[in-house]
Amino acid sequence: MAIATATPRTDAAARPMSGEEKKVIFASSLGTVFEWYDFYLYGSLASIIGAQFFSQYPQATRDIFALLAFAAGFLVRPFGALVFGRIGDLVGRKYTFLVTILIMGLSTFIVGLLPSANQIGILAPIILIALRLLQGLALGGEYGGAATYVAEHAPQGRRGFYTSWIQTTATLGLFLSLIVILFTRTILGEAEFAAWGWRIPFLVSVLLLGVSLWIRMQLQESPAFQRMKDEGTGSKAPLSEAFGQWKNAKIALLALFGLVAGQGVVWYTGQFYALFFLQSILKVDGYTANLLIAWSLLLGTGFFVFFGWLSDKIGRKPIILAGCLIAALTYFPLFKQITTLANPALETAVENVKVTVVANPADCGNLFNPVGTRVFTSSCDQARDYLAKASVKYTTEAGAAGQPTKVRIGSTDVPFDTAKTADSQKAVTAALQAAGYPKAGDAQIVKMNHPFDLFRPQVAGLVGLLFLLVILVTMVYGPIAAALVELFPTRIRYSGMSLPYHIGNGWFGGLLPATAFAMVAQTGDIYYGLWYPIVIALMTFVVGFMFVPETKDRDIFTYKGD
Repeated sequence: MAIATATPRTDAAARPMSGEEKKVIFASSLGTVFEWYDFYLYGSLASIIGAQFFSQYPQATRDIFALLAFAAGFLVRPFGALVFGRIGDLVGRKYTFLVTILIMGLSTFIVGLLPSANQIGILAPIILIALRLLQGLALGGEYGGAATYVAEHAPQGRRGFYTSWIQTTATLGLFLSLIVILFTRTILGEAEFAAWGWRIPFLVSVLLLGVSLWIRMQLQESPAFQRMKDEGTGSKAPLSEAFGQWKNAKIALLALFGLVAGQGVVWYTGQFYALFFLQSILKVDGYTANLLIAWSLLLGTGFFVFFGWLSDKIGRKPIILAGCLIAALTYFPLFKQITTLANPALETAVENVKVTVVANPADCGNLFNPVGTRVFTSSCDQARDYLAKASVKYTTEAGAAGQPTKVRIGSTDVPFDTAKTADSQKAVTAALQAAGYPKAGDAQIVKMNHPFDLFRPQVAGLVGLLFLLVILVTMVYGPIAAALVELFPTRIRYSGMSLPYHIGNGWFGGLLPATAFAMVAQTGDIYYGLWYPIVIALMTFVVGFMFVPETKDRDIFTYKGD
């Protein structure tokens, strides 16, 4: 039986949300929360997983392989969008995103059962990577299905509000994964958690999967797709129609460069790069960094719905583009203020201690290393790579040909010899600390003693700054589902919106932390990586402002494409 309340009438915008509509939103959002929970578990536990499944390699190589396996899930998301987008436009929205959540949930559950490399050898990492690929493919099909399904049930004039509930799911899924991990770690202790307890969050996902499947089974097909099917007007080749015909391919390109690329980098900067910046650059311990991010997400999540609602009033485009522009203009001062509060000794050292790598230019290569797999052999490259990982701001100066590399810290020269790399690193560290760079665990570095340790000025200030980053995330992400759904006609909507979304988020956004840190390493400036999201956000602002149409008043039931 079709859902009567889904008929898109203009006067429906004035009435309260019906019970069936609430059920549609809840089922779609809940399932997507679980999907994102599953997907981000791996990212949060990458180092432990590296030890379990890549134990035959040295520590640094383990971490690299674990992160590459994580990145594989992002890279295949657009292919999942193609596969499941096509199925969704041919078979239907409901059954397609039932399949995606089943694949995602089972893949995650199996990770929790998978024997380690010590037990089954090389099969362990092979199976792990295969499961990661399946998760990425499933996630590539999930978002487009959920967004399309909810939008096609929403009354005219309320699509932004209805679909904005889905936008909360990525943040809530990440938040849920952090909570389950923290709870399990607290109960078991670090030793037991690292040995076997890390499997519990993965195994718990099967319960979440069961609940989500049960709820989604109660739903009907979306009324827009059902009407199209009854009328026999569906596409026989949705991928060819969506991307092989210029009138539709042009819209997909505008969606990517004029909406989603900027949205993706602002979202990943506000949540993931902020976490990376706290831990890897400012040297905040993982427990504190995760709690700071979790609190900022908890405080900011309601704004996804607010900006979705607002987009029904003033439009999708002005809110998304304003978020991109404000982000581009404020990232440098916001991240510098985060440094001031989180690690004031590092800020002082960066500003006052001059560090120079003096080396033969022939020994100084390109340090760009976004996937972390390169091994540096020259003394200049090793010295610069070490300084970047120690969050030291440095410059490079040409030395005489044949002159050994040295690191000049203030007026002190420290030789850097590749034959004695460990000794050279220790000498550089000692000189840096003598000049003012903080030691590991410095008392000035922010540290939370428990989850509710929020009322000290240092902690409260950081949560406030991270909250501002989350507000920018909600501006670009709250209205994006409605904007993408409205750009494409029903017959190719699932395919058309899914591919640009997952290229923008999976590639532009998902590769941001690694790319930004590679830029930091190359330049010796701890803030230089921010240029990556700034440039992409500004590009999206310009392209979106000039070429992307406003769609909030478009009737998606009757829209046939331009």
